[in-house]
Amino acid sequence: MEGFLNLNKPGGMTSHDCVARVRRLLRLKRVGHGGTLDPAATGVLPIALGKATRLLQYLRQDKAYWATFRLGVTTATDDTEGEVLVSQPAPWLGRETAQEALNSFLGKIQQVPPAYSAIQVRGKRLYQLARLGEKVDVPAREVEVRNIEFLNWRGGEFPEIDAAIECGPGTYIRAIARDLGAVLNTGGTLARLIRTASLGFLLADSLTFEELETQLAQGTFQPIPPDLALAHLPAVALPEEAARRWCQGQRIEWSGLENTQSPVRTYREDGQFLGISLAQTEPPQLLPKIVF
Repeated sequence: MEGFLNLNKPGGMTSHDCVARVRRLLRLKRVGHGGTLDPAATGVLPIALGKATRLLQYLRQDKAYWATFRLGVTTATDDTEGEVLVSQPAPWLGRETAQEALNSFLGKIQQVPPAYSAIQVRGKRLYQLARLGEKVDVPAREVEVRNIEFLNWRGGEFPEIDAAIECGPGTYIRAIARDLGAVLNTGGTLARLIRTASLGFLLADSLTFEELETQLAQGTFQPIPPDLALAHLPAVALPEEAARRWCQGQRIEWSGLENTQSPVRTYREDGQFLGISLAQTEPPQLLPKIVF
């Protein structure tokens, strides 16, 4: 079995837990995931099956979320799962002020990852160092927030904002919650997170574990074809002889290529997906990268 599973991750499970459960359900050893989700978060978790694990790096990198930010609270983990460090009611805060502050995060911004995250420093994950009580200075990184939609406002002692966010890779929504609280001088934390899109997969098309188990019991489960998830990449179809040589690892002369080292979906003329080539323009060639 090979292809992709668009899993609707439940709350309370790590991404690794989800991979392990899929591995057991499908009786498949080679399973991987793209785009880690925190245990409390739900929504789209792309799962690669079989040889498709080699294709994760070529999927689209955009992501989208529905998030709830709670103001007036600061936690150790930047979400409501962590220890509360500061709690200061902010009933004076108004919607317009909060919305203006949230909009300031639109575009390319500098962001320091949360102390409890999977980023590696000195060979250890940040969350491992945080649990040991070690404080690490992590440099800010440039990330891109492509769209922010202010969905709802609930005032009160601890006001909450519901927002839809589209962003590029490496963006931490927990960090936006933390930094939004800093801008407003109230403190802030992430109260809820649903990923609505990731790596080209949409929440509306996802399967829960219960739906997956039902399809497996009925014998109707079909993984998403590997090349369908790569539809954003350009494609070429090789004649039979060229396809045979490409599958043997040989470079193929090919005109009409635009970008040097650009990944290209590669097919045989009969439509069979062969894998990923890298396009080289000088001289114009297709270099086999992943022979599927």
